[in-house]
Amino acid sequence: MPKSKRDRPVTLSKTKKKGREHKETIVNSIRQAAEDYSSVYVFSFENMRNLKFKEFRDQLKSTSRFFLGSNKVMQISLGRSDSDEIRPDLHKISKVLHGNAGLCFTNLPKEEVERLFNEYKEYDFARTGSIATEKVELQEGPLEQFTHEMEPFLRKQGMPVRLNKGVVELVSDFLVCDEGKPLSPESARILRLLGIKMATFRLHLISRWSPGEFELYSPGPDDSGVESS
Repeated sequence: MPKSKRDRPVTLSKTKKKGREHKETIVNSIRQAAEDYSSVYVFSFENMRNLKFKEFRDQLKSTSRFFLGSNKVMQISLGRSDSDEIRPDLHKISKVLHGNAGLCFTNLPKEEVERLFNEYKEYDFARTGSIATEKVELQEGPLEQFTHEMEPFLRKQGMPVRLNKGVVELVSDFLVCDEGKPLSPESARILRLLGIKMATFRLHLISRWSPGEFELYSPGPDDSGVESS
């Protein structure tokens, strides 16, 4: 009886080779971008939303290229010191690449990049573990925004509800979330049903490099040794 594909052993050396080849591709792409574009920015992000970020990236596709992923791989690509940097002072960009960060290579003017990043803001539903930005409490009484088919689901979320003549009714006041506290899975689901968006996807510029110039916008706790030039 022939072995199923599921039972066939995976050669780890092949897996490692593919991983190494993928990293080499990224390194080469970043190094090429450093030659092709006039400036590079490090940016951080909060409440990342992949679809929204893709839309932002596509908006700038003709003038810019973005990289997200392993900070270490991006640092190696640019050089981590003045002895291995691929262009003068690019190692300063590597020094501020940590945490939730990415690279933006662009030919856009500095003022345009700053405007785009500073103005960018997308609201979305908060996920489990996010900090509630406000207190949400539902008052006892009918919940006419929900159909009667929703009643069992709402009960599973911990809401004290019942059906009263086909209308979902809250039998007592119910605290969905408290400001400043993490959201439970149930709270996140209820907020989504209520249409309340507590998450804001933002992008923040950290630094900018162009030939002969390096600028630090918002130094982090590990950036004390990095100065603008």
